[in-house]
Amino acid sequence: MGLFSDRSGRIYEETVIPAIRKTLTATAIATAVLAGSAACGTVENLSAGQKLDRAFDQLGKENSLSFELDLDTDAATLKAMDAQAESDEKMSDEIAELLSGTRISFSVQSEKPLEKSGEKDFSAMAMKVSGPDGDLIEYRLVGDYTYVRADVDAIGQVAGAPMPSADELPDSAGAFKKLLGGEWIKVSTKELKEAGGGPAGAPAAGEEEPAAEPTLDAKTQKKITKALRQVIAQEVDFATSGGSDGTEHIKATAPFRTLLTELFDELRPLADELPTGAELPTAKDFKDAPNEKVTADFTLKNGELTEVSLDLAKLAENAKVKKFALVLRMGKGEKATAPAGATEVRIDELLEGFLGGAPDEAFLDETSSQAPQV
Repeated sequence: MGLFSDRSGRIYEETVIPAIRKTLTATAIATAVLAGSAACGTVENLSAGQKLDRAFDQLGKENSLSFELDLDTDAATLKAMDAQAESDEKMSDEIAELLSGTRISFSVQSEKPLEKSGEKDFSAMAMKVSGPDGDLIEYRLVGDYTYVRADVDAIGQVAGAPMPSADELPDSAGAFKKLLGGEWIKVSTKELKEAGGGPAGAPAAGEEEPAAEPTLDAKTQKKITKALRQVIAQEVDFATSGGSDGTEHIKATAPFRTLLTELFDELRPLADELPTGAELPTAKDFKDAPNEKVTADFTLKNGELTEVSLDLAKLAENAKVKKFALVLRMGKGEKATAPAGATEVRIDELLEGFLGGAPDEAFLDETSSQAPQV
């Protein structure tokens, strides 16, 4: 028995996960432009780079930060981008509506400035994924507990595998029934880590602590920064514009394939100094990438970075795609608090309800239900 059908799993792996991966890649590109901009050659670039560096440095001096990530597009545009896919692999209307209206919100609080914070310094975190019709899933890390709630019905509808309502489940489903009902549950964060369900890198029960993640020494960081700045100075054009209310826009424009290729060409001689397992893509990996110019629009308010908008419409190579941008909005960050009325559960209790609390027929798709009986 499985929670979702093979079809819904394929939709998730082939549509949602690649979309998230592309979103994070685009964010990394914007960050590279921001991080390398200070040494640009012209007066315009130098001024813009200095302002961005100051704004970015200020973010690291804060003890809390929040950001919201979303796509500035609509469902019709996403469908147009998927027009060349095979008929059985095209994006569904439900997935297109979901992605066009999805927002990812994240906030973090630390006892120290963020640039100096280690894992033990963070006092609270919160993450929420919201769709067009409301919140889909939310978790908070406060004190010794991880709090979770989800709109499982909405997620199931989008995935093509409707879930049973909480009322249909027996009391023996326990914590899983509460989760289906959209209630807050809380789990010991220590227990989560011991079960292998904690943060990436946390050991499973009975395993030894993993080796510390490899880090870059200061000398290597300086080499990387110098290499990136050289490329930025050559390939990125900056333009600034401002308003009377303290708002200023800095636009950074560069040819997509050329920028990526040259960035990694500059980093390749440093490959032996990078953490083990860091494989750098080659020019061959980028040969099919479009070389249209991409623009990142940085918004500063009284010198503080408040928004980054990365225009990706030209990368779609589709004349029908006019509006497709990745938008990252930043704020001070509100302190995450423990939600009232959360039910404490154990991991084994949650898994028991997940695996055995719901009837098998609730998770069968149309194909499974039509399979011959044996």
